[in-house]
Amino acid sequence: MGHTLFQKVWAAHAVRTLRTGRTQILVGRHFIHEVTSPQAFEMLRARGGTVAFPDRTIATLDHVVPTDAAAAGALFEDPVAEAMAVALERNCAQFGITLLGRRDGRQGIVHVIGPELGLTQPGMTIACGDSHTSTHGAFGALAFGIGTSQVRDVLASQSLALEPLRVRRVAFRGALRDGVYAKDLVLAMIGRLGVNAGVGYAYEYAGPTVAALDMEQRMTLCNMAVEGGARVGYVSPDDTTFRYLEGRPFAPDGRAFQSAVQWWRSFRSDADAVFDDEVAIDAGSVEPMVTWGTNPGQVVPVSGRIPAPATQDAAQSLEFMRLESGHSIAGTPVDVAFIGSCTNGRVSDLRDAARVLRGRHVHPRVRALVVPGSAGVKRAAEQEQLHRVFEDAGFEWRAPGCSLCLAMNPDRLIGRQLCASSSNRNFKGRQGSPTGRTLLMSPAMVAAAAIAGEVCDVREMLASA
Repeated sequence: MGHTLFQKVWAAHAVRTLRTGRTQILVGRHFIHEVTSPQAFEMLRARGGTVAFPDRTIATLDHVVPTDAAAAGALFEDPVAEAMAVALERNCAQFGITLLGRRDGRQGIVHVIGPELGLTQPGMTIACGDSHTSTHGAFGALAFGIGTSQVRDVLASQSLALEPLRVRRVAFRGALRDGVYAKDLVLAMIGRLGVNAGVGYAYEYAGPTVAALDMEQRMTLCNMAVEGGARVGYVSPDDTTFRYLEGRPFAPDGRAFQSAVQWWRSFRSDADAVFDDEVAIDAGSVEPMVTWGTNPGQVVPVSGRIPAPATQDAAQSLEFMRLESGHSIAGTPVDVAFIGSCTNGRVSDLRDAARVLRGRHVHPRVRALVVPGSAGVKRAAEQEQLHRVFEDAGFEWRAPGCSLCLAMNPDRLIGRQLCASSSNRNFKGRQGSPTGRTLLMSPAMVAAAAIAGEVCDVREMLASA
């Protein structure tokens, strides 16, 4: 009987079985940022501890940084945000941790900079005090979002105490239609399985559709595994993975890279591996998806209608969103359009949106902003003149950061504004206003909504471009 990638990576990093029955797992790469690390460092100091392997930890500033181009290099207006940033700088300096700070050309959202710098590699175990750490599984790694006390544990011991997960194989088959992206695949999956179906599971994404995706779309799939309840999402590494990594600053080079590739190939799930559950999804039938409620599982195709609430939670979601069951989701007016986040803030996401925007202009009622996921993404987009496309269309071209995904910075919704967003969560208050409303969709769909001033089918705009 063969083994899954999960089993292989777990076994390679297992230190011992603890008396509690959990496994002590060595963490190969640890990412930290300004929000969940200050308390962890204080707990470490309180115990008189130190960082065991500072060279295995990388820090970046992302959640609280202002993204307004004029303010990006200035001092923080928010004293709490400034205190977080100062604490991160002090802690990294004291313990010898590399910090990709505001003036570092490598700074960006933690789940964007890890892959683009080659810090994320197949067969690794990765941890970060952020739930969307699952993103890194796109490379064939086991990547765990952890809490603050676990951040302390990794700093102190470079290990975690974890319980093994069951593995659900989600196989996508069929060619994606034009205007349909990985964001639509993962929203369709969550809509079908539910937001709690993945509890206790790792999701292995597989099938011909996934094999045909580039690395950035695979990252989108894995990023939102956690929205489906899974702790981990991953894709077995292949030639697409290796081509992406070759030449990255922290990836092996020369002969060492070829040796690494041979090692990385061993972490694929075996053909005769047995999974705890298997799900098949026809990707060819997936349409552009739009959420209508207050969790990512409350979602319909853009051609669909808002369903009648089957639960009290759904009824409360409809009331909060001020939407009516039976109405088409298309035609819903939007006030704000946001392209960015660790889900969809990469260069290919910006290209997809720019394709829709060329020769068009944002509706006069809509405020539209695009936030590159990293300084590297911003440079690459500007080299392609994508920023000109966005600016000419009426979008604000911003500096890198988490921005309106979670609004721990000046980018926030106001009042009951409704935002078409390429981010990952549509929870109440997620985008800064306790009454603000969020519709999740792909970057291309956000661009289309910005132009139309309402939710619309991006495929119609692409057909007439």
